[in-house]
Amino acid sequence: MDRRQWLLRAGAAGVAAAGGSAMAQSSAPSARRIVSIGGALTETLYELGAQGDLVGVDTTSLYPEVARTLPSVGYARSLSAEGVLSLRPTLIVASEEAGPPAVLRQLEAARVPLVVLDGDHRFEGVLARTQRLAELSGRPDAGGVLTGQLQHEWHATREQVTRLAPTGKNALRVLFVLSHSIGQARVAGRDTGADAMIRYASGINALGDAKDGFTGYKPLTPEASILAAPDVILVTDQGLAAAGGIDGLLRLPGLAQTPAGRARRVVSIDVLLLLGFGPRLPRATLALAQALYGRGAST
Repeated sequence: MDRRQWLLRAGAAGVAAAGGSAMAQSSAPSARRIVSIGGALTETLYELGAQGDLVGVDTTSLYPEVARTLPSVGYARSLSAEGVLSLRPTLIVASEEAGPPAVLRQLEAARVPLVVLDGDHRFEGVLARTQRLAELSGRPDAGGVLTGQLQHEWHATREQVTRLAPTGKNALRVLFVLSHSIGQARVAGRDTGADAMIRYASGINALGDAKDGFTGYKPLTPEASILAAPDVILVTDQGLAAAGGIDGLLRLPGLAQTPAGRARRVVSIDVLLLLGFGPRLPRATLALAQALYGRGAST
């Protein structure tokens, strides 16, 4: 579903025409050569109409699909200075996950402007990154249109989530499991993107309780699963595929013994959509709330 269709469904059709002008803005000829390291940053640059300035991206830049055709500088956390500099960038924009630090120092020493953007897991953080990328790419007007569009989408999303979701003790306990490789499953506590998404969708992070919870990610153990007692297990599409589907996922430590495991209640969403905190955040929030409480809630 494209953005215009989503807006119509969300009840924000009045914004689509204004937003469309920003997305349709053609890239004027420019001397900029931008390398984008971070899927959400790349996605935002496309929304701003700056795709003509992109000369390279990292392997997390999966959306829009056309971004995958650009030269790759590799995985964001294991960059090579030589690989990035070979693309002759005039600007490098990167998420906080970019590294290793030694490579970032090499890039700075090469006197190529390197801007690392804050990874704030809030809607306000999405707006701030959008505005900053608009400035860096020389598209402040498109940035103003896009941030206005996002604010309207967010308002519509929050209204729909409020209508979908119960409150108080009826809210669902959700356990997020990050498992993109065998034997390395982790669960999300407070101060994580997964925690923010669960809360935005009116769920309860089963391991994010202020008293007994923890911050960040930690390895999944049977004890952690049992302590969480989730109503729903939330995973990424990529993680579910790596686990071998629901049956494989429920073989991870303790998950089959939880209320969610016994009911086979698993929700799966694309990793960049769920955790990217880019311009599709309103869509991602509504998709998760619908999977938990509305359309798609049954398994």
